[in-house]
Amino acid sequence: MSFDGKSRRKRERLEISLPVRVQGRESTDYEWVEMTRLIDVTPFGAGFTITRPTESGRLLHLTLPMPRQLRCFDHIEQQYRVWALVRYVRPLANTEGGVQRYEVGVAFVGKRPPASFETDPTRRYDVAPTPTESGMYALIDKQDADLPRLPPEEARPETRHHIPTEVVVETFDDKGEVAASETTVTENLSRRGAAVFTTLDVARGRFVRITSAQYGISIIAAVRARRAGPDGITRLHLEFVDKSWPLEGID
Repeated sequence: MSFDGKSRRKRERLEISLPVRVQGRESTDYEWVEMTRLIDVTPFGAGFTITRPTESGRLLHLTLPMPRQLRCFDHIEQQYRVWALVRYVRPLANTEGGVQRYEVGVAFVGKRPPASFETDPTRRYDVAPTPTESGMYALIDKQDADLPRLPPEEARPETRHHIPTEVVVETFDDKGEVAASETTVTENLSRRGAAVFTTLDVARGRFVRITSAQYGISIIAAVRARRAGPDGITRLHLEFVDKSWPLEGID
């Protein structure tokens, strides 16, 4: 797709450190708010860092003093309130045991979220091929199975290994701090996910941290389901969102 000079300039990222209020709703009964600053911005998207984990396809709500010439609506309001689709999340190097931060890139999608988000905030979305009249991105409602899009060489089904590995599962509170943790074992493992036995009450859509001393790894995972098996024991079905589990030599 080609753009004229004016359209191309509108899409150039402006490096500006504006304060921004980021609100995330992970499940029907859990949300968080974090203040941070922009890294860069265009009329159609922005970049910033946060301490909360998230994933591509989720919706966030931003409130910021956006320069009026960059707005697509609400040009006279003091604050610009816009819904944004997470396009990428990159964990930043955590030096000297500091708080983990994530670089997030978002696409602005409008003044209101889709109706499907109101009923199920765990839904993930993708960008539609055709933008809205304002130039903002339109959304396609995707099922979990459709996201993320994998390269052809990685699109084969994942092998689940029935490996009982001891792990620590941690949940987060609305301040981003550890709210609860338990030591448990996995029922199965793949590079992109796991099922773990649990006593934690964690809703679908929430993010948890899973740590293995044996593998020397700590991974952020999204809870895709919480259900009891035929044996009556509850499992969390997790999808890893920031890295893959190291199964070299097993696959």
